[in-house]
Amino acid sequence: MDQTLTLTTMRRNPRFSTVIHILFALTVAACGKGKSGSSNTSGAPQFKVALLTSGPVSDQAWNGGAYQGLLRIRDSLGAAISNIQTKTPAEIEENFQQYGSQHYDLVFGHGFEFQDPALRVSPQFPKTTYVIASGNKTGANVSSIEFAFGDGAYLAGIVAAANSKSHILGVIGGQELPPVVDAFDAFEQGAKSVDPKVTVLKSYVGNWDDVSAAKEQALAQIARGVDMIFQNADNAGLGVFQAVREHPTARVFGANSDQNNVAPEVTLGSVVIDVPHAFLMIARDVKDKTFKPHLITLGAREDVIKWVPNPALAKEITTATQAHVDSANQAIRAGTLKVSR
Repeated sequence: MDQTLTLTTMRRNPRFSTVIHILFALTVAACGKGKSGSSNTSGAPQFKVALLTSGPVSDQAWNGGAYQGLLRIRDSLGAAISNIQTKTPAEIEENFQQYGSQHYDLVFGHGFEFQDPALRVSPQFPKTTYVIASGNKTGANVSSIEFAFGDGAYLAGIVAAANSKSHILGVIGGQELPPVVDAFDAFEQGAKSVDPKVTVLKSYVGNWDDVSAAKEQALAQIARGVDMIFQNADNAGLGVFQAVREHPTARVFGANSDQNNVAPEVTLGSVVIDVPHAFLMIARDVKDKTFKPHLITLGAREDVIKWVPNPALAKEITTATQAHVDSANQAIRAGTLKVSR
């Protein structure tokens, strides 16, 4: 049996929930011998790390970056890993409990919506460390990572306003969660540092999966004059890229992961969270038993949040705009420029 325990990311049907849990338990139990699962050949307990995501890890965005972080932990620390996609609060709690009962050392909940279930479940499993990405609450064995995504969104706003011909920008989010709202506010703040009269249209899909709905919202914004769209909608966001491709005078901005290759002919750049770097830093401390639960803030200063321009459209960003971006980035890193977070 392979040393790494990886559950296929799936949309779980409640009718098969019991069967899946039995198979999960049997698989982990079977991996408790020899080279696999909770032990290795040296006889020392193997470091075990799990990841819960709210969307598919194939989204080339938020969830994909988290899964790459999980793989980096596996490769760098020799951890046994597991990943499950959850869709409801009940599923989140159920799987937090499952991993706790299987003695996982570290469990990541990748999204703001995971923090309250983690706080409810965590007291039952004090030896498991729960870490919520994009959260803001902590507990005895619960930490949250507050990504300062606004650091990069502000820079994207500078580029958007400088390149807009219509002076009307658009933002499209999956759900109206605080971290997403803050990022869009930072984008608008950056845009208005270039053009105080710029207009920013905002809309939300209502979920992170509906590609068609996101595309329709993008087309509706373009019909209202928007020529620059910053999307933060995970898998649904792929619909925004599709819409902009149909209107080649418009441009789109990637989010969370480097999405410059999703539609390179219309993507000016991406606001990237280096989730693998963040996850590995935390996992290393948990494995070394030096980690203490706390609110973890990671942004441009920690090299976790970055603006990554698309080389294919580099000629569209003028020297003056690039100088503005560089100056703002230096000020953000130095703490002299405060942006929405």
